[in-house]
Amino acid sequence: MNSNGTSLAGKVALVSGASRGIGAAAAIALASRGAAVAVNYSSSEESAQAVVQLIRESGGKAEAVRADVRDPVNVLQAVAQTEAALGTIDILVNNANMAFVMKPLSEMTWEEFAQKLNDELKAAFNLTQAVLPSMLSKQWGRLIYISSNASDIALPYMAAHGSAKAALNAYAKYVALENAPHGITANIVSPGLVRTEASSHTPESVLQQMAAMTPLRRIALPDDIAGAIAFLGSDDSRFLTGTCTYVNGGSLMA
Repeated sequence: MNSNGTSLAGKVALVSGASRGIGAAAAIALASRGAAVAVNYSSSEESAQAVVQLIRESGGKAEAVRADVRDPVNVLQAVAQTEAALGTIDILVNNANMAFVMKPLSEMTWEEFAQKLNDELKAAFNLTQAVLPSMLSKQWGRLIYISSNASDIALPYMAAHGSAKAALNAYAKYVALENAPHGITANIVSPGLVRTEASSHTPESVLQQMAAMTPLRRIALPDDIAGAIAFLGSDDSRFLTGTCTYVNGGSLMA
């Protein structure tokens, strides 16, 4: 594929939740820069295969890899499948969306709140643990965790989501601290609202109001987030670790 930026030729990336939205855009962006990409999905096989086909038709290398990333056995199988098809993993994009309950805290049970916390962190933990050994052996790796502005600002009915993403941010910083001496970086990408399937039910009037409050005067597209991910996956980001990149159009609300 024709590179649109820093070359990732010879690198292998695993993108979780890559069948649509930010994950699909990230997979395509990484492939456009030369990386071979494992397109992870849990249930949307048709969508994942469409992403793979798009990458292959553009001259890239890709493989659809099914796994529920909350399941450590599934994750190890996905990593093994990726290594067999593409090679050992150099870049991890922890992106898979975890469902959560949207309601006031006063109406939420601990089980509802804890489900999101557990799912979010277990997915990140499983994936990180599975890819670190090969990165350590090569003394090179890029770990990228997709967060949310809800980790920094309180949004209505988003307590479970925001709390889980805040915990993910802290986890990523500890991963960064422990693995920096081995040439492995860990960074966070924190988008604001993005036009994806997940936000498709937001009224257009609300989207326009939010766009007007954003210095760049529009709502982000998945490709906007993918560019930041591709940069953090490259060697150009070699002296960045433990950082949080806000991809939000310049909004003062992180």
